[in-house]
Amino acid sequence: MAGAVSIPGATVALSTASVYPESCASAFATAARLGYDGVEVMVWTDPVSQEAGALAALSELHGIPVVSVHAPTLLLTQRVWSTDPWTKVDRSIELAQDLGASTVVLHPPFRWQKEYARDFVEGIALRERESGVALAVENMFPWRARQREFEAYLPHWDPVLQAYDNVTLDLSHTATAGSDAMAMAAALGARLRHVHLADGLGSLKDEHLVPGRGGQPCAEFLELLATRGFAGSVVVEVGTRRVTPEQRDVDLAEALAFARLHLATASPAQAPASPR
Repeated sequence: MAGAVSIPGATVALSTASVYPESCASAFATAARLGYDGVEVMVWTDPVSQEAGALAALSELHGIPVVSVHAPTLLLTQRVWSTDPWTKVDRSIELAQDLGASTVVLHPPFRWQKEYARDFVEGIALRERESGVALAVENMFPWRARQREFEAYLPHWDPVLQAYDNVTLDLSHTATAGSDAMAMAAALGARLRHVHLADGLGSLKDEHLVPGRGGQPCAEFLELLATRGFAGSVVVEVGTRRVTPEQRDVDLAEALAFARLHLATASPAQAPASPR
């Protein structure tokens, strides 16, 4: 029937980073209260974010699953769990398995992590085969300051041309990098496993705005996912650290409504074929 609307199998989840500086426990309560489908746990200095038993208890208490784990591979989490990057990855995989999460999100190595970077692509592929967990490498961006640009990541901040089977596409990072999110999605095809939904205005700062408040094609991107029948996770990862608790709820409810609206589109059988 022409004009039929289909809701794809995509899960809309909330990153625990979206309630920072509130706790991981607060993120579960917020996600349940606002009607999110699940939670992505950012492994952070919060002890609860590192402990499978505590996270499982929160999941059961609020009736909301953990869909993904974000490994502590950020610059600010270099000492969480270990200073050894592969230990961080392996413990993130174990945490995901303990929680029944299908995906671990991780950043590419920093340029100074030369030994880690040398075996990164092969090491990721090996761990995916052995664990059955998707290791979705996230797109990043060049670091810029005083009109100078520094390539901070190896083998590169852009995962499209790398041999990763699974990729996370972050729409705040595409804004900071000046990347074309739609072209990246088309080039990745089925390798696009996971999405961090946010927005940005293209400044030098990684802004993580509520979708629709920046310059990224967030609506069109979600509609493309829907026409593809995307069945991965769309994770809202926005910054709310400078707002009141009441405004945080407003922002996160708005982000959820935005995602649901634009993931509801003409069914794949009726819609035009998506680019490849």
